[in-house]
Amino acid sequence: MPVSTQQPPSRVTGTIGVALIDGTPLVREGLSSLVNRTTGLRFLGSAEAANVGLRLCQRLRPDVVLVDAALDPRGQLAHLLSSAGATRVVLLIDDARRTNQYLAAALAAGVAGVIRRSAQPAELLRAIQSVHTEGRYLDPALAPALAAPSPRAQPQPRQALSKREHQVLQLIADGLENQAIADVLYVSVETVRTHVKSILRKLSSRDRTHAVAVAFRSGVLVVDEPVPGSRPAHD
Repeated sequence: MPVSTQQPPSRVTGTIGVALIDGTPLVREGLSSLVNRTTGLRFLGSAEAANVGLRLCQRLRPDVVLVDAALDPRGQLAHLLSSAGATRVVLLIDDARRTNQYLAAALAAGVAGVIRRSAQPAELLRAIQSVHTEGRYLDPALAPALAAPSPRAQPQPRQALSKREHQVLQLIADGLENQAIADVLYVSVETVRTHVKSILRKLSSRDRTHAVAVAFRSGVLVVDEPVPGSRPAHD
C-alpha cells in the first residue's frame, strides 16, 4: 500500500505529529506502533515513495517526518519538506550513506536530524523529540563520520570568515535560502549574496553545499553550534 494515514488526521493539542516516508513495510508498521504507544506523539501517516510522501506531508503537515535516506539520495525531498519551516526532517541513514560528504550535504539541504536505521527505539524517539523541541539531532554514532576529514583532503591555509560570514554559513547549513537569511539577519539579499561569494572564495568551494561540507570537515562549523540570532553583527 503506497500511503497510509491515521484517521482522523487532526491532531490532539500538545502532541507531536509524526509521519514516515520509507520503502520497507515492516519499518512503516513498526514506527506507527512505536509512536502511537508513546505519550505525546501521534502517528499521522506513512508513504513508501518520495512523491507520495511529499503530498502526504503537504496535506497532513506533520511536526516531524522521518525519511529513508535511500529515497532521497540528493537531499531534494528533505529540502522540499523543510523549506516551509513547519516540518522537521529526520533522515534514516544506512551504512552505505554514513559518510561525511553525505551527512554534510543532508544538513545543507535542511535536514534537522540524522539517525541510523539500526538505532534502538528509544534513540529514535529521542531524535523525534529533540528535533521538535531543539531543532536538531545527530546520532552520536554518526558524529565521528561528520567530523572526520576526507582521507584525500590536504589541509590548506584559508582566510578566516568574518563574524557575519560565519552567521550566513550557519544559516546556509540549516537549509535557508538567501531571502530567508536576509530576513533573519536584517540585511538585504544583495548583501547576503556578497557574503556567500566571499564564503565560497575563502573556503575554496564550488557551491553552497560544498562550502558546508568543507566547513564541517575543517571545524569552521560544528554540529551543536547554536543557530545565529537576528541581532546585527559587524563584518
